Amino acid sequence: MKAFQRLVAVAVLLDLGGALTTARAELDATGQQEVAALLAYVGGSHCAFIRNGKAYGAADAKSHLQYKLKYLLQEHKVSSAEDFIALAATESSMSGKPYLVNCDGVEQPSADWLKDELRRLRAAQP
Repeated sequence: MKAFQRLVAVAVLLDLGGALTTARAELDATGQQEVAALLAYVGGSHCAFIRNGKAYGAADAKSHLQYKLKYLLQEHKVSSAEDFIALAATESSMSGKPYLVNCDGVEQPSADWLKDELRRLRAAQP
């Protein structure tokens, strides 16, 4: 009988674990505002965005990130600005190569650049 109870307990835990992993992420109003601000920051930048070894302008970079964001939102994978940066703006989904930003000759990972801007945005909030 104890063996059966253990099996039932394991089955319940496995079922619960599956339910937790299929939870749907949603971007709340604050997250939407932060992501919109980050996209505006990208689009208004004078920096070059390097994706898979090729440099792109700000408008192209913004458009590309919006495209990735749209997919991630449809898949319910983004629930914060941090998720947006990690899942859409860090690396190529195809090659796995990191995205870079070159501003005035200084190159850095796009994730670091966007995380810095997110910190500035949040610090400016009352």
